Amino acid sequence: MNNLFHPLALFIGLRYTRSRRQKHFISFISLASIIGIAIGVLVLITVLSVMNGFEQAMRERILGMLAHVTVSENDTEIDNWQAMRDKLLGFPQVRAASPFIEKAIMLNQGDEARGVLLQGIVPEMESEIGSVFEHVTSGDMRQLMPGSFNIAIGATLAKELKVGVGDSLMLISPSEGALENGELPVLQRFNIVAVFRVDMQNYDSSFAYVHLQDAAEAFQMAERITGLRLKLADLDLAPRVGQEILQRMGLDNPDLWVSDWTRQNENFFKAIQMQKAVMFIILLLIIAVAAFNLVSTLVMVVTDKEGDIAILRTLGLSSGRIMKIFMVQGTLIGVIGTLAGVALGVLLASNLDVIVPLLERLFDTHFINSEVYFISELESRVDVGDVILIAFSSLLMSMLATLYPAWRASKVQPAEALRYE
Repeated sequence: MNNLFHPLALFIGLRYTRSRRQKHFISFISLASIIGIAIGVLVLITVLSVMNGFEQAMRERILGMLAHVTVSENDTEIDNWQAMRDKLLGFPQVRAASPFIEKAIMLNQGDEARGVLLQGIVPEMESEIGSVFEHVTSGDMRQLMPGSFNIAIGATLAKELKVGVGDSLMLISPSEGALENGELPVLQRFNIVAVFRVDMQNYDSSFAYVHLQDAAEAFQMAERITGLRLKLADLDLAPRVGQEILQRMGLDNPDLWVSDWTRQNENFFKAIQMQKAVMFIILLLIIAVAAFNLVSTLVMVVTDKEGDIAILRTLGLSSGRIMKIFMVQGTLIGVIGTLAGVALGVLLASNLDVIVPLLERLFDTHFINSEVYFISELESRVDVGDVILIAFSSLLMSMLATLYPAWRASKVQPAEALRYE
């Protein structure tokens, strides 16, 4: 028998799995175990893919509005920024550098007023740093020319202020000596030439852009700026490049301050990673429940096949090979469930951008509230590493679930099992 069917445990295990049992309840429990494992894997892949997509979307949008590295000075403004920019461009990893002026101001139109973080930029340089120029819904941000006093605002801000391209806004900002000397606030009218939408509520509702020279004139900053934004060849090297800049340029300028995108959003991305880990553990319990059902299934199979086990034992089959027979059967159920779950999970996660809008139209609702989740559209990204980890975890739990039933099968005594046959 060993020569005809090798390996014997695999052959018998597969035969038991394929055979039509008289015990239909056992077949139903086996099917339920397969479906349970498949659903668990499907849900886990889909949820983690959505969280990956959310993290990627947030990173792209945040870096589109900010910079890989930001260089400024503690509590002071930078003079002679052109010379500093030339030095920064000399670093191997730095691909672009753009000066900016940043001020918290108020924009007013009629009875409406909103607090805004105003960005004074040079459009030609800023377009090499961020992606906000790619998200203009109306107008043209390149009309932010020196002396024009033009402004670009976010779509949500435009809606709240009830304005659009061609309208004007009043900029209001308290002067530095307002409290001490009673100076009047800065008042300057700007014309709206562009409206942008990056699908992040906090940026679409609270960011506005003007030309660097117009901002400097409005705030009486002459040639001074707030800082310089840098774009690197590799954004993952931002902490190292920032430290290198601080070490080389900080000797001549003790007030130099260098920050990077990982510091500015460190807690946010750590929170996403923690949520992803917690969701993985919680959803893994769905697979664990299905694996527990697999234990029940195999225990009933062992009870049903005690006569067959006794015959195999009398033919000389060892306890270890009896264990392997039922481990093969249980593992096969786990493999089928896992493969089905992986296939359906990857298919679902890869097509969420089509499925979700369809469901939203069908139920006349919107699942993603931009005021809560910062983004307005659900995005998904299937990570091969996550899929492999999920599949491995599912198969491992399925194999572990076979140990007790297989051990119980190996302990069947032929004389006891065949007494009433």
